Amino acid sequence: MSSELVPDLEWSDLDRRTVDVIRALSMDAVEKAGSGHPGTAMSLAPAAYLLFQRVLRHDPTDPAWVGRDRFVLSAGHSSLTLYIQLFLSGYGLTLDDLASLRQWGSLTPGHPEHGHTLGVETTTGPLGQGIGNAVGMAMAQRRERGLFDPDAAPGESPFDHRVWCIASDGDIEEGISHEVSSIAGHQKLGNLNVIYDANHISIEDDTAIALSEDVAKRYEAYGWHVISVDWTETGEYVENVEKLYEAYRAAAAETERPTLIKLRTIIGWPAPNKQNTGKIHGSALGADEVAATKEILGLDPSKSFIAPDDVVAHAREVAERGRALHAKWNETFDEWRSEYPENAELFDRVIVRKLPAGWEEALPVFEAGKSMATRKASGTVLTALAPVLPELWGGSADLAESNNTTMEGEPSFIPEEYQTKAFPGNRYGRTLHFGIREHGMGSILNGIALHNGTRPYGGTFLVFSDYMRPAVRLAALMGLPVTYIWTHDSIGLGEDGPTHQPVEHLWALRAIPGLDVVRPADANETSAAWKAVLEHTDRPAALALTRQNLPVYEGSSDFEKVAKGGYILEEASTGQPAVVIIGTGSEVELAVDARRILEDEGIPARVVSMPCVEWFNAQDDAYKQLVLPPSVRARVAVEAGIALGWREFVGEEGEVVSLEHFGASAPYKTLYEQFGLTAERVAAAAKGSLARTGADQGHTTGN
Repeated sequence: MSSELVPDLEWSDLDRRTVDVIRALSMDAVEKAGSGHPGTAMSLAPAAYLLFQRVLRHDPTDPAWVGRDRFVLSAGHSSLTLYIQLFLSGYGLTLDDLASLRQWGSLTPGHPEHGHTLGVETTTGPLGQGIGNAVGMAMAQRRERGLFDPDAAPGESPFDHRVWCIASDGDIEEGISHEVSSIAGHQKLGNLNVIYDANHISIEDDTAIALSEDVAKRYEAYGWHVISVDWTETGEYVENVEKLYEAYRAAAAETERPTLIKLRTIIGWPAPNKQNTGKIHGSALGADEVAATKEILGLDPSKSFIAPDDVVAHAREVAERGRALHAKWNETFDEWRSEYPENAELFDRVIVRKLPAGWEEALPVFEAGKSMATRKASGTVLTALAPVLPELWGGSADLAESNNTTMEGEPSFIPEEYQTKAFPGNRYGRTLHFGIREHGMGSILNGIALHNGTRPYGGTFLVFSDYMRPAVRLAALMGLPVTYIWTHDSIGLGEDGPTHQPVEHLWALRAIPGLDVVRPADANETSAAWKAVLEHTDRPAALALTRQNLPVYEGSSDFEKVAKGGYILEEASTGQPAVVIIGTGSEVELAVDARRILEDEGIPARVVSMPCVEWFNAQDDAYKQLVLPPSVRARVAVEAGIALGWREFVGEEGEVVSLEHFGASAPYKTLYEQFGLTAERVAAAAKGSLARTGADQGHTTGN
């Protein structure tokens, strides 16, 4: 059930005319927009058209068909390469949409956006990310086959399909492509094919100014199957479609290695003056060059956005092929459903990200009064959830033991020949090993989440979330339910020193729209956080977890309260607080101890645990005012990081006990003392805030 290529290629004059129409539409769209990337769309016209018309298994009448091949345009700047194929194939885009390229409210934004335009599998543009997404999709396809149909013969399962990706020189140069391509080769992802458009041009013109490596040998070293197709090899530019088609066929036939097709093109061909220059990479050709190019193509230079009826009708015959492939797939799918009803039931649930009834009963509740690091609590939660949520899978960037990301007893996702004594596994395994490749991990997680409904997670130290940030931002932009397990969340990791101690990271991450940053105060909040995260299917979440042990509190086991993002952990003795102390993560312990100091001095104090600012802000005003009464203006927030956003919660008269500088290398308790992160300082800040509100009236001393 892999890609269904047309056995014998027929490439007619009508196909050649269609390719020329694609080139003209590419020029017209960018010309009208006044900006864009026409050159790659022009030179890739035959490659993309051949792929969509003869190779890719897709059904334009059902873009969400589970059995489709996935296509990723990693070279997202060349969005027209995809948009025009979607128009010609019949996905619903019109000529007016192409004419609205890059305009407000159009279906053709500057870079393809997942969820915005039918047929767009992922949001691309930041170079290299699409290759990582494609690797993630290929990994997800293999994992899902193992979940739903592991015993089928190769190519005979309804869950067998391929992932195709078009990448540019820029994608290949970006460091993330090295990370994900290395993983893909090691994982032997024979279902992955990347078409590398080696046109040797980027914004700074000839790539020779910055690129001299042999990319083909690089990919061979990764363990990829590499095919070279050079349309310049004769000394003249000849678009040898037949040779490219043979490369596509060879890629589809390879099942043990990912395939790189290195396609040498001339960017902007056949523009007479700007082809093969940086000028045609990222800007409009200009009216004169467009007219001259259309004359070379035999098109009317006075007309724009022309798609002849016979050309469109011919291209849209691909829908008939797609429907036929879909119907054939349905037969296999129905047979599978009949033979494996339990697997079918699991598939039906996972595909819509529905959690099974009663799943939350597996979540552990930890005994109050005990002490445990939240990273360890998270690992306990994962192991407990493994039997009830088979769709949940993931791993770490070589920090499994530190991040506690391994579900006990679960096999690794790895070709059998690469399993180790410490990590036995198989190709359908569950525990992912990303190696020391945080950025690659981030983009792969996005690809997994985009594929078919499984729930991926990935771990590293919080300080190294910086390496992942572009992929995290894209997960938030796409609303993907990816979970990040970021441990060693503060100076509390101690002796490793300032290079490993996150200070600015929490608020930098909270600044990403659509990302839930969750910093649990204890083991029960960690369990509750996992519950809330898994119940959300429309956005990513980050768990910031401690290395050091934290006390388990009596009031933290109410999972519904924790899911509100902020709640009253300990109330003032009078029920009417004079001051509110807001704590998060490991600093909730300081807030609780500070409350005790204040209460001993007759100052009623409330402790609010706020594990997730985003969840708290999503509550209605009545709840937020219940937790943080507007009448109580004396407030303190405490967190072992920069203050930044806490000002919003403490107000003008409140104080923030924070860390406005880098850490140091020492035992963590020493660091907290030396940097003034103590209960005594929190209590003093509370008194200072009370004084600012006028509540500290002092006492008469007599005459």
